[in-house]
Amino acid sequence: MKLVVGLGNPGLRYAATRHNTGFRAADLLAGRWGTAIDKPFLRALVGEAVYRGEKIILAKPQTYMNLSGEAVSLLMRWYKPGPAGLIVIYDDLDLEPGRLRIRQRGGDGGHRGLASIINAMGTGDFIRVRLGIGRPPAGGPDVVDWVLARPSPPEEEAISRALAIVPEVVEEILSRGVASAMNRFNRRDPV
Repeated sequence: MKLVVGLGNPGLRYAATRHNTGFRAADLLAGRWGTAIDKPFLRALVGEAVYRGEKIILAKPQTYMNLSGEAVSLLMRWYKPGPAGLIVIYDDLDLEPGRLRIRQRGGDGGHRGLASIINAMGTGDFIRVRLGIGRPPAGGPDVVDWVLARPSPPEEEAISRALAIVPEVVEEILSRGVASAMNRFNRRDPV
């Protein structure tokens, strides 16, 4: 069993913001696998799918980004996939829009949602799929306002192209492993 978590903030107010890129990715996976992420459970919305005979739980924490670890830790205790069975998909300021990077483990990189998960689980040994949203321009909005705003049309176009390959990325991780996915997708130019 695997647990695939897309990070974001609940509610229509945040739906199209940069910070909800992880939610959007989870919804794309659900669509590809013929399910929906719509069952309230353990402070998250969840959906179940099967990929190549393996049960996959898709989740979108409803705790707001900075408290994502509360929901993720509850889901981890319930489903018991172990840290190696967790894949977290989230927005990343340090990658330009259209870039996607996979990491096998690591720190939080300043991302509060990821920090919350690491603190709640006591480990950073889980797979991450990072989706670039870019940083605000010099003299522009502060980071909080930036991530909670909608991307510009060119940024949205680049983010949407990266999102479109997330199902292929996750399926590569599930079928051939994270190293194969990193070799295949981390070297790509922005999509």
